Amino acid sequence: KEQKILLDTACKMVRWLSARLGPTVASRYVARNLLRLLTSCYVGPTRQQFTMSSGESPPLSAGNIYQKRPVLGDIVSGPVLSCLLHIAHLYGEPVLTYQYLPYISYLVAPGSTSGPSRLTSRKEAGLLAAVTLTQKIIVYLSDTTLMDILPRISHEVLLPVLSFLTSLVTGFPSGAQARTVLCVKTISLIALICLRIGQEMVQQHLSEPVATFFQVFSQLHELQHQDLKLDAVGRSEGQLPEVAFSDGQQRLVDPRPPGGLQKGVTLEMAYTIYVPFSCLLGDIIRKIVPNHELVGELAGLYLESISPSSRSPASVEPAVPNTGPEWDPQNGGGPRDDSHSGTFGSVLVGNRIQIPDDPQPESPGLLGPVPGAGSGGVSSEEDNALKRELPRSAHGLSGNWLAYWQYEIGVSQQDAHFHFHQIRLQSFPGHSGAVKCVAPLSSEDFFLSGSKDRTVRLWPLYNSGDGTSETAPRLVYTQHRKSVFFVGQLEAPQYVVSCDGAVHVWDPFTGKTLRIMEPWDSRVPLTAVAVMPAPHTSITMASSDSTLRFVDCRKPGLQHEFRLGGGLNPGLVRSLAVSPSGRSVVAGFSSGFMVLLDTRTGLVLRGWPAHEGDILQIKAVEGSVLVSSSSDHSLTVWKELEQKPTHHYKSASDPIHTFDLYGSEVVTGTVANKIGVCSLLEPPSQATTKLSSENFRGTLTSLALLPTKRHLLLGSDNGVIRLLA
Repeated sequence: KEQKILLDTACKMVRWLSARLGPTVASRYVARNLLRLLTSCYVGPTRQQFTMSSGESPPLSAGNIYQKRPVLGDIVSGPVLSCLLHIAHLYGEPVLTYQYLPYISYLVAPGSTSGPSRLTSRKEAGLLAAVTLTQKIIVYLSDTTLMDILPRISHEVLLPVLSFLTSLVTGFPSGAQARTVLCVKTISLIALICLRIGQEMVQQHLSEPVATFFQVFSQLHELQHQDLKLDAVGRSEGQLPEVAFSDGQQRLVDPRPPGGLQKGVTLEMAYTIYVPFSCLLGDIIRKIVPNHELVGELAGLYLESISPSSRSPASVEPAVPNTGPEWDPQNGGGPRDDSHSGTFGSVLVGNRIQIPDDPQPESPGLLGPVPGAGSGGVSSEEDNALKRELPRSAHGLSGNWLAYWQYEIGVSQQDAHFHFHQIRLQSFPGHSGAVKCVAPLSSEDFFLSGSKDRTVRLWPLYNSGDGTSETAPRLVYTQHRKSVFFVGQLEAPQYVVSCDGAVHVWDPFTGKTLRIMEPWDSRVPLTAVAVMPAPHTSITMASSDSTLRFVDCRKPGLQHEFRLGGGLNPGLVRSLAVSPSGRSVVAGFSSGFMVLLDTRTGLVLRGWPAHEGDILQIKAVEGSVLVSSSSDHSLTVWKELEQKPTHHYKSASDPIHTFDLYGSEVVTGTVANKIGVCSLLEPPSQATTKLSSENFRGTLTSLALLPTKRHLLLGSDNGVIRLLA
């Protein structure tokens, strides 16, 4: 019971995460790992045993194609499949065709060695996982998509699987059982596709896989007739005997591979295959499958062996098409050679179905009661649906989102660089004045923006539309009296801090103001604010007289007060940055001077003239690195206590007034709407892109980067924020 609760919780969490992380991250990190997990569900012989659910007749007695003969692995893989399908529900059909299908064809691709040698148990499990997942996918594909990718499914999935199944040399590590399970699953899959696309299409597109499948029986039949006797000599040299088959080809045969073909493909298998396909394909089976009579005979032999008394061999032939009555309402309407169309033993007269008085007696146990047959469906359970609609989700991928997502799932997970492609993903209109600051919340599903129009807005970052869609804010905070120049999130208590000269602390869930801190002297306004990282709950504020004050949002009054000027007159504090550990604060002044302060002791560790112009922005990075930009067109990287800068970038035309960090890279923005990417490591490198007017209108005022999603939020002077990738 505990394990079930744990599994449920894990499933819910994965579903919640895949919705929250957005399509690219969910596909790269969640779906990829779920697909890998799927294979593990089928590894080992125990996972490949059929489960006998209660009250079921023994396997293969009902001549039903869709025999759901679940193996233990299917039960284990249930939650994984449901999570995978949940991602497809969220982001639409492309997930099935562009992410799951290529992975399936990778799973079933023949090994690198030239001949199909012995399978490993992982590869064998992969084959089972691939067939199971393909079956799930096909149910959810729309008709047009299915027809489009049918050749791919045939060549990349069915034929490779069949080449393993029907190879006379390949041995399955888990023995004949694995081969039988794979066989049953593949039959079920091909039958499902046949039912979805109808007889004519089967003849056009699927004749090759179906014929391959039936061909095995001929080969085996001949093998038994030629009765291979191997002399010890030939065997000891490790040579495989060659056998001439009736089609004139010589083939290598391994007579005793573990789990070899002879064991896996028995009379029982012949029966399992022949019945469904003869019902499904009707007369077409004669055109597609050259050796259908042989398989029919074998099926007859099997029927005889399981119920010798009730049937004489003569009665087998007409009975065979009858064995899957529920399949015929779909496509058994055409006239057959025998008078029975196989539909519940009824006879077709013209366009009228006439029910004979004396329906054929069924041998008990051969055909169990057929659930839901009357509806012409497969069965009433939803598991057996032939086709199900993927619900239209608000987050379905299309247009630019789709193009960007396709690119992202192809990028290797080791790639640590930020690539800017200028793909427009979403717009956030609403501010009536220039956007002065944007700050994503740490979870990256919402972001905050502050503007000249004296409001702060909270916006959702969930994907929607095709790149042209506009998103409305979730909440608008309107208590400010002047233009808002700073907004940020205090991570520990989850409050929002915004500043217009006075600092407002408010709750992003309700929009309620929790506290307003006015400047201590109205002639000395606050010029810069920064929030301390979790677990600290303090806000640090600099006023125009170069005083740094710390306030804890949990209690009234001041925590600390430090003078930064120290006799010099370095000008106004333009920017504050707190190190990720919260141990030091750096202040940048309008004269280009920078001061580093230890937050625990209040001592000034260092003060130095960093730039010739006004300092525009400072950020502090892990490993006590500082990045500062100035109006003298430079961007400089410093180590906290080293005298010389480690890197120095000059921008040609305009100063870098806004930048953000991604790993070991700095993404910069200038007033000329140029986005640059500079490296913090050796050797220095710099690349810039000009924003095109269709993707971004107005002048760039603020920029923020979403590190996990690798998107950029760009605020402009016309009040619109855009999300670009």
